[in-house]
Amino acid sequence: MSSYKNILRFFSLILLLTIICSTQKSTAAGTGFYYQIKIYHFKNAAQQQVTENYLKDVFVPNLHKSGFKQVGVFTLVEPDTADRRLYVLIPFKSWESMKTFESTTSNIESLITSNAYINAAHNNAPYTRIETIILSAFDKMPSPAVPNLSAPKSERVYELRSYEGPTEKYYINKVKMFNVGDEVALFKRLGFNAVFYAGVIAGSRMPNLMYMTTFNSKQDREEHWKAFSNDAYWKKLSSMPEYQNNVSKADIIFLRPVAYSDF
Repeated sequence: MSSYKNILRFFSLILLLTIICSTQKSTAAGTGFYYQIKIYHFKNAAQQQVTENYLKDVFVPNLHKSGFKQVGVFTLVEPDTADRRLYVLIPFKSWESMKTFESTTSNIESLITSNAYINAAHNNAPYTRIETIILSAFDKMPSPAVPNLSAPKSERVYELRSYEGPTEKYYINKVKMFNVGDEVALFKRLGFNAVFYAGVIAGSRMPNLMYMTTFNSKQDREEHWKAFSNDAYWKKLSSMPEYQNNVSKADIIFLRPVAYSDF
């Protein structure tokens, strides 16, 4: 009897994973982008400077040469001296391109013999750790967009939001709210200049979705969110019974693009 129950649990899990994947990916197979967010953690400014020099002089230029047109690099708007961080956003046109990415990076680094980041000693590492998040683009925005902003990069505010669901079922419901409920279209109508909307398929916080919106300044951001909260469609959408209780934890991270960021 216990074996029968285990078999049922197994097939239930397979069904649930299939639903999650089909919810996140575009109905036209292979048309949605995948994203990798790499978060570098540093204990001091010296580590961060070594890593930034590597990203600016080696990593990003060589990705451009390899066909990656858009690579985002961001710092925290308000630096945390206890946990300094650098965020790198890499869009991939397909799962296959993501699979070959690491080997491409290794080949690039093997040709460089004088870089402080690549040749750092074990007791003088250029970071404390690297965190990696893999995401799959939403139906309503299958590819990334470079924001149409007028302010200099040094003044812009990018908002990276993370919405965790209490269960997989509620997470799927929140993804549906963005796609079927047209929350993505609402953000677009109100001029939030989104870079991406995506579901997390590998990361330390799951089930989870993330998206990035952009603004010319902190004041610009506040004005946009005020318009959002007062919007008639948002009030209607957020009050629908079928979209209740689908976020258990929300995190907001304010970022700023560095000078060599493509986003």
